[in-house]
Amino acid sequence: MRDPRSLALRDWDALTELADALVAASYNRYRGWGDVVVHSACTATRIGEVSGVRARDVDTDKWLLTCRRQTTPAPGGLVDKHTKGRVARFIPIIEPLRPLIIRQLQATRGDPDARLYTGPRGGRISTAVLRDATHWDDVTRDLDYEHLRRHDLRHTGLTWMADAGILPHILKEIAGHRLITTTQRYFHPDVLRILEAGQALTHHLEKLQRDGQITRRW
Repeated sequence: MRDPRSLALRDWDALTELADALVAASYNRYRGWGDVVVHSACTATRIGEVSGVRARDVDTDKWLLTCRRQTTPAPGGLVDKHTKGRVARFIPIIEPLRPLIIRQLQATRGDPDARLYTGPRGGRISTAVLRDATHWDDVTRDLDYEHLRRHDLRHTGLTWMADAGILPHILKEIAGHRLITTTQRYFHPDVLRILEAGQALTHHLEKLQRDGQITRRW
């Protein structure tokens, strides 16, 4: 796998430029496609997880999103199921995303089970649906993002969070990673060296404890 940092969009302007271009390329310029892209990058979630968001998953008091389900292809069509790992996780809703979230919640008219994001006819969204509806490959090529896949929106969010100083163990929970080593791939190499120094000191102290040179366990 390539370095996930190299797959991330550079900044907010690049993200909104991509979202606007995808909307412009879609049939009837459906704004919902751009909303899905922005939500995915800002929350570091998969496209299927964006499709799975319901109104009741959003806490506007704490500005927290509970990611608990995803839309995936099945023999009979698209279906909803548990997220990867089958564990719900909490994700902060950053301020630039909040106006979009409020607009989507208003559109649900108070129905807690309503989806926040759907296709233009109210259907579920998958990465393939988004790709085809927005002419993703053509748009990304025109923007010089030939490498960019829909999953790289998740890489974008995790890279931004790592650069913002979110601690690895917190980012691990936000991402839903099973291993901390997966999370560490999103940190800048300089930060990784610092993290490795901390791990080296921990291992050193553990060895001293095992050898009986220190008796107190932290």
